Amino acid sequence: MTTIATTNPATGRVEKTFDALAGEEIDRRVGRAAAAFASYRTTGFAERAAWMNAAADILDGEADQIGAMLTAEMGKTLTAAKAEARKCAKACRYYAEHAEGFLADRPADAEAVGASAAYIRYQPLGPVLAVMPWNFPLWQVIRFAAPGLMAGNVGLLKHSSNVPQTALFLEDLFRRAGFPEGAFQTLLIGSAQVERVLRDPRVKAATLTGSEPAGRSVASIAGDEIKPTVLELGGSDPFVVMPSADLAAAAEAAATSRCLNNGQSCISAKRFIVDIGAAEEFERRFVDAMRGRRVGDPMDEATDVGPLASEQGRADVEELVADAVGKGATVLCGGERPDGPGWFYPPTVVSGVTPQMRMYHEEVFGPVASLFRVRGVSEAVEVANATGFGLGSNAWTRDTDERERFVRELDAGQVFVNGITTSYPELPFGGVKRSGYGRELSEQGVHAFCNAKTIWVG
Repeated sequence: MTTIATTNPATGRVEKTFDALAGEEIDRRVGRAAAAFASYRTTGFAERAAWMNAAADILDGEADQIGAMLTAEMGKTLTAAKAEARKCAKACRYYAEHAEGFLADRPADAEAVGASAAYIRYQPLGPVLAVMPWNFPLWQVIRFAAPGLMAGNVGLLKHSSNVPQTALFLEDLFRRAGFPEGAFQTLLIGSAQVERVLRDPRVKAATLTGSEPAGRSVASIAGDEIKPTVLELGGSDPFVVMPSADLAAAAEAAATSRCLNNGQSCISAKRFIVDIGAAEEFERRFVDAMRGRRVGDPMDEATDVGPLASEQGRADVEELVADAVGKGATVLCGGERPDGPGWFYPPTVVSGVTPQMRMYHEEVFGPVASLFRVRGVSEAVEVANATGFGLGSNAWTRDTDERERFVRELDAGQVFVNGITTSYPELPFGGVKRSGYGRELSEQGVHAFCNAKTIWVG
């Protein structure tokens, strides 16, 4: 039987182990989800909202304990982990308040289609499989579960195997909040069992946040079964800085973004593209800010950067830096793992990155920044778009014409001007190109797994 474990990234020690579900138990839980959907879909918005607000109260009330669990499982700082719990509470309350309006019948022009009445009704699809990652182990799930449950769907969670305690907590959260038995279940299974669940005819759709290979696999299986999917994959987000920008603010924001979640965020800035007119000052400020980040015990609230989530994750980062240096890049700060236990890696800035280097094309999932110098908006856009990814992007300028060009021309699901890319319940979230398709959050997120049913009355 496969074992799923919590391994503390700060120490490298296994703290807790769990047995993966056997095949018969997987089938039983899928059946429970289907049975739950048959009745849950008939519940009213007021009932669902009460349960969702109760989940928010638990998240807020237990943020300290939840934060400690997240930190122990994947190494994010305790401060960030507690903030994640509270952000999840906010999203639950947002959908409790707004889902009924988002899902209200939408009138159409009845006269134009020769009807006495015509409208669109949004109805849930059924059990939705969510394949979720470890980097924001609570938030990634809540941003699927809150709109999904409010829409009348039920959830089956296959979480990353290094965060089993968080996965089990999420099932318990919705049960304690009052949701009916089977409305949200965690499946402690390995990746090899995902296909079994996704091909089950009782499962109606899937959502995945994770790596590009995982996205290709889930999309391929779902396509073969003709089931809808939403994919949020990797990102290699550009952070463009023009001479008109507030360079002090831009440099501090750049360091904050690159070190967010210990450098393990799909939407954190990774490629820093600086106009030649601002390059010297920005680079000096940015390197100082990166060098000043405190690396250490993630349970210490004074720590800025904790360990990477896995030993392999750190090895992958080291390989990308070594490849760049071996081909002529220069490390301006960081670049060497510290002594001692745990999977720590320092904030690192690399300049002179060229297309011959892996770092130019691949996402670096750790606190490593690549620096580029350009001349003007056109070259900045060209370098920014020279990636297969298109999740988020940042543009720093106080020139309105430059701002409009970046908004129009950056190939990304999001453009943040003079700010750090982040996710909000109020705004749609997702990418283009190899960063995936579909949208989470906002109104689009609640519609993602609904049947937009056309109603025509003669």
